[in-house]
Amino acid sequence: MDAQAHWPLAAYFLIIILLVCSMLIFSWLLGERQRQRATAEPYESGITPTGSARLRFDMKFYIVAMLFVIFDVEAAFIYAWAVAVRELGWAGFVEAAIFISVLLAALAYLWRMGALDWGTSGKMKKSA
Repeated sequence: MDAQAHWPLAAYFLIIILLVCSMLIFSWLLGERQRQRATAEPYESGITPTGSARLRFDMKFYIVAMLFVIFDVEAAFIYAWAVAVRELGWAGFVEAAIFISVLLAALAYLWRMGALDWGTSGKMKKSA
């Protein structure tokens, strides 16, 4: 391939970079610079804040959120497989069965390790 075939792509990237830089510069130049006390406070639907917005959450919330995202994306894969099941035939069915069995094994592992338990585990109750 010669360089002449790639100049439209290079020009496109150059235009995009110039556009992004100009948008950032214009927003910095034309943006408001008000530093008032009320501007820095968190605001939620007109409700006056009662405490700090910087709360510490237990790691369980983050673990469950990650597990939800992982299993939700995998559900999207299973839905796509279900849409194309007739075209995939038996080979697609076997691949989907392997995929679902890996999902079930991961779910069983997480269940056994206690990642899905919201309360204290049995180990915690015995030592307390």
